[in-house]
Amino acid sequence: MDKKEVMQTLETIAIYQEIAGENPFKIAAYRKAAQALEREARTLEEIGRPEALNGIGKGTAAVIEALRDTGKSEVLDELKAKVPAGLPVLLQLPGLGGKKVGKLYQELGITDAASLKDACEQKQVQTLPGFGAKTEEKILDALNATNERPERLPVAFMLQVAEEMEAALRQFTVVNRFARAGSLRRLKETVRDLDYVISTDDPEHVRDQLKALAGIAEVVADGEKKVSLQLDKGYPVNVDVRIVSDDAFASALHHFTGSKDHHLLMRRIAKAQNEKINEYGVEDSETGKITTFRNEKDFFAHFGLENIPPEAREGTIETEWYQKNRENIDLQQVMGDLHTHTVWSDGANSIEEMAKAAIERGYTYMAITDHSRFLQVANGLSEARVLRQQEDIREANEKFDNIRIFSGIEMDIRPDGTLDYTDETLRQLDFVIASIHSAFSQSEATIHARLNAALDHPCVDLIAHPTGRLIGKRQGYGVDLDWLFKRAAETGTALELNANPNRLDLSADALKRAVDQGVTIAINTDAHRAEGLGQMAFGIGTAKKAFLLADQVLNTWPLEKLESHLKNKRMLTEK
Repeated sequence: MDKKEVMQTLETIAIYQEIAGENPFKIAAYRKAAQALEREARTLEEIGRPEALNGIGKGTAAVIEALRDTGKSEVLDELKAKVPAGLPVLLQLPGLGGKKVGKLYQELGITDAASLKDACEQKQVQTLPGFGAKTEEKILDALNATNERPERLPVAFMLQVAEEMEAALRQFTVVNRFARAGSLRRLKETVRDLDYVISTDDPEHVRDQLKALAGIAEVVADGEKKVSLQLDKGYPVNVDVRIVSDDAFASALHHFTGSKDHHLLMRRIAKAQNEKINEYGVEDSETGKITTFRNEKDFFAHFGLENIPPEAREGTIETEWYQKNRENIDLQQVMGDLHTHTVWSDGANSIEEMAKAAIERGYTYMAITDHSRFLQVANGLSEARVLRQQEDIREANEKFDNIRIFSGIEMDIRPDGTLDYTDETLRQLDFVIASIHSAFSQSEATIHARLNAALDHPCVDLIAHPTGRLIGKRQGYGVDLDWLFKRAAETGTALELNANPNRLDLSADALKRAVDQGVTIAINTDAHRAEGLGQMAFGIGTAKKAFLLADQVLNTWPLEKLESHLKNKRMLTEK
């Protein structure tokens, strides 16, 4: 485990101990150990002996070393065996932490959601100290809501399920090729089901392997060309798999990727060529001859089109857009990531480790932008610490001659409208991000005033995740986006497309409006560990959905152009 994972595990141990009713001093020891690690701007490997840190004793040090070296903890395993499996799930309910779940368990004998629901309905929960009638009502409402699966689930959740599904599919035999289809392939923000297309010469054997997958709650359908499964992932998740011959794979993939509106556009083009499109290929309307294709690129070329990326297939302007030879944005054009975190705040890796990961992706620059001091929950950096961090960044720049590492910060715009750092500190940083992380319920006028404080500041280069939304979890704060786009264009401040699939903020529709008003976009991952840099693909997918051009995206620019832009912005706005 890396440091971030170890800290999270130490907190998990503390929570399990609370549920089990263990000694409060013992519980506090694990939380103190997690806090000690959080305060350290070093990785576990750099720390070496955990007990050398103030706040970590021999017992917790042994647990940390075991987690670091093996990824496992006997302490946690014993607690998991001791605590009923249905109790940790209750932590997801509003207002329930480890102490309260422990109290429910120890005083009412509650062991799972069903027994908690019974206790709420019998008005027993409100009798416990620290609960009350309103808390009991909220818990009951939440329990009733969890029994209903939303019609569509957030894309980040479905991506995780898809990755597990695809790891299993890669182990299948007699499969020529397979691919994700449906709305997940189109990177819709919410997804109903998972869809796959598999080509094989032995459909029956593939069907048998599908039905033998782990975690299947039900085989919904078992046909010659389609198998439908329901997986238990906390929510029921349906998976539809189309089984085809390899010559039909490209056409089937296009067909089952959708959307319906995209298919209408394509059918009009086919009709003009006296052809019909179906899941098997393209049929000549006069002779009935079926033309098949090696891949989707060849399929689109048949109609005089460039390869339309799945994300753009929503039945809007894609067939017109991809008739022209435009500089459409692609992952290969990304030159760097301008929003990353390290162990200095709440990240998992060191500056050097993040730099190495960026180099492996072929980046020529990146920005280290840890959290500022206001976000204490993320171990935000004081002004003194961010200036000390610059020394490490300078050392990393001397070590790596194939990447430019910008010293930066993700600075909070505070609820009172002030910025988290002084002008003197900001002027010493290469790249400054301003973000809202708090007081989302403020009025639109107050939010605008806060954003204006950042937009008008000459040192602020970027507004990160500009609406603050989390897909399926949080709407974000109140901001008039057309106002924001106008102000960003006026001040030359870039706006972020945050590539984390939990955010994808700005949305594709908002991105279109932003660039129409002359706003420059930066696509960043907000990565808190090295592998998080890989989420850039989701940001690029959203950019394709918005038909962005590469030149409209800050971090596709060559290093010299980017440096010139940053320098000129400060000079012009300081006048």
